[in-house]
Amino acid sequence: MTRDAALLLPSTEPVTLIDPDGHPVPHVGHDLPDPQALVRAYAALISARRFNDQANALVRQGRLAVYPSSHGQEACQIACVQVLDDGDWLFPTYRDSAAIVARGVDPVQALTLLRGDWHSGYDPHATKVAPQATPLATHLLHAVGVAHAARLRGEPTVVMAVCGDGATSEGDFHEALNFAAVFRTPVVFFIQNNEYAISVPLARQTAAPSLAHKGIGYGVPGERVDGNDVAALLKVLGAAVARARAGEGPQLIEAHTYRVQAHTNADDPGRYRSADEVTPWLARDPIMRLETYLRGRGLLDDQDVRGYAEQAEQAAGRMRAGLGEETSADYRDLFTHVYAEPTPQLREQQALVADELSREEER
Repeated sequence: MTRDAALLLPSTEPVTLIDPDGHPVPHVGHDLPDPQALVRAYAALISARRFNDQANALVRQGRLAVYPSSHGQEACQIACVQVLDDGDWLFPTYRDSAAIVARGVDPVQALTLLRGDWHSGYDPHATKVAPQATPLATHLLHAVGVAHAARLRGEPTVVMAVCGDGATSEGDFHEALNFAAVFRTPVVFFIQNNEYAISVPLARQTAAPSLAHKGIGYGVPGERVDGNDVAALLKVLGAAVARARAGEGPQLIEAHTYRVQAHTNADDPGRYRSADEVTPWLARDPIMRLETYLRGRGLLDDQDVRGYAEQAEQAAGRMRAGLGEETSADYRDLFTHVYAEPTPQLREQQALVADELSREEER
C-alpha cells in the first residue's frame, strides 16, 4: 500500500455544516465558509433553479429535445464550480448544465447539445469546460488524461470530474480511479449520489457502505458530504481541490442528494418510486436551507431576495430569446469536423448525401 489505509476512509456520516432547518452544525474538521462566499452561492443557486425551470419549459415548448434537470441538486452544481480557479477544468455530465452556466458559459451555448444542434455549443479550450458526456463515466478517463498532462507540464491545474451514482457501476469509473491514483493526477472525482440511475435505485447498484468507500481499493481518499448543504460542499470540495493542487493526488467526494424530478422529460418516475419517497427531500431544499441561515444572521433580506430573483429572471429571458431563434442546418457540417483532412470515404459519403438532397429538391 502506498497510503495509510486509515487516511482513505470517509467519514461515517456526510459532513453537514447547515442543517435542513437552516441552523449551523459544529464540525471538528470544517468551519463555515466566509459569509460573502455563502451570499455569492445563494445568488448562484437562485439563478441555477430558474435556469432549470426555464429549460424544462423550453422542452415543453419544443425548443429543447430533452433536458435532464438538476432541480434540487443545485448546491452540488454551484459548489463544484465555485471552488475552482480560472485555470482549472470542469468535466460535466448531461445533468450538469447549471454547473456549466455557473462556470461562465452562455446558457444558449450550454443547451446547444440538448437542443440537438451540435455535440457542444461552446469552446472547451476557451471555457475550460469539457463537452457534456451522455455516456456514463466515459469522460472520467478524459478528465484524468487532462489532469495527468497538466501535471507533466508542471501546471497548477486541477480537474473537477463530475459523475452520478450510476456511473460508479461502469468500468470506466474504476479505470479512471486506478490510473489517477497510480500517477497521482490532480483530479477530484465528484459523485452526485441522487439515489437513482434512471429507474435503478442505489441499493441495486452497490453493496458498499458508501460510494466514497470505492476509492479505498485504489488508494484514493474519500469523503462524504451533505449534497443539499452548499456550505459543507464548498468546504469539502474546496479542501479536496487544495489537496489535489498540492500534489496529494486524486480525491473522491460523494455528495448525498436526491433527484426530485424525473430523469428527463421522457421519464415517468411514478413507475418506480412513490411520491411519499420524494416528499421528505423537498423539505431539504438547498435554497431554503441557505436562505434561512443567511436571513437569521442578517446577511440577506427581502430586497436582496427580490434582486437575485430579478437577475435570474432576466437571464431566463435572454435564454428564451436565444433558444427561440430558428437555426439553419447545413448538411456539410456533418463532414467538415470529422477529420482535419477528409478521407476518400468521407468525401464519397458527402457526395451521396448531396445527391440525395438534390433529388429531394427536384420532387
